[in-house]
Amino acid sequence: MSTTAVRADRQTASGRLPGAWGLGLQRGALEIRQFFRQRDQVVFTFAFPVVFLFLFASIFSDDVRGAGITASQLYVPAMMAAGIMSTSFQSLGISIAIERDEKVLRRLRGTPMPPASYFLGKIWLVLVTGALETAILLLVGTTLYDVKLPSDLGKWADFGWIFVLGLTACALLGIAISSVPKSGKSATSVVVLPFLVLQFISGVYIAIDTIPDWMLNIGALFPLKWMCQGLRGVFLPESAKVLEQAGDWEFGRIALVLGAWCVGGLLLCLLTFRWKNRRRG
Repeated sequence: MSTTAVRADRQTASGRLPGAWGLGLQRGALEIRQFFRQRDQVVFTFAFPVVFLFLFASIFSDDVRGAGITASQLYVPAMMAAGIMSTSFQSLGISIAIERDEKVLRRLRGTPMPPASYFLGKIWLVLVTGALETAILLLVGTTLYDVKLPSDLGKWADFGWIFVLGLTACALLGIAISSVPKSGKSATSVVVLPFLVLQFISGVYIAIDTIPDWMLNIGALFPLKWMCQGLRGVFLPESAKVLEQAGDWEFGRIALVLGAWCVGGLLLCLLTFRWKNRRRG
């Protein structure tokens, strides 16, 4: 019998059931183990943004006029932001829709486990995968493309809250959009399409100063554009902020938008999340 099972038996025998937080940690450990057992999924998840970074940084490697950086360096923080959204929004949107279609959610809902524990488990999963994805991209950026790590603790603090708020907002949006697909088979198409569009209008694949303002204004309604901008502000020199739409990093506005999306994403989850497939009531 596992240590977790023995602990649960002791708690039950003493009249105390594990709380939502403790069960959430156990559920998170289970989600992480299941993720890393699927080697093809692990390779694809972590390699996809790295391959795209290599491709775009190799094709567009010239100096960016007036910014004091190369185009390769410009892509590194943008791909980091896309990687965070990929491991949260895209991953949860698809996996939860599939679990709903395969009746996994309905079976879990019928157990004594508090619903919050299921979502805590998912949050732990995206936190671990998001952190690993970011670390890999940062390692590639500093090793191959001369991106400099910040020497100022304030910049690292900015990185911390951008990562946490961005990951939380995208994870909540992923949970919310998981209710949109009618079946698990259609989940990939439903989730990937808006994510792909956002990457083009948020400054991931195309430099901000070459995107039409009306597209940027649409992208500014969603978290990805602000995550890209914030991470550029952390890892690129001050001279590069001339490329931004407002000519500044706008950390205050980034915090406001990402914080608002955390609240809005939570409300969307509460209003739209379903444990059963719509076809089954």
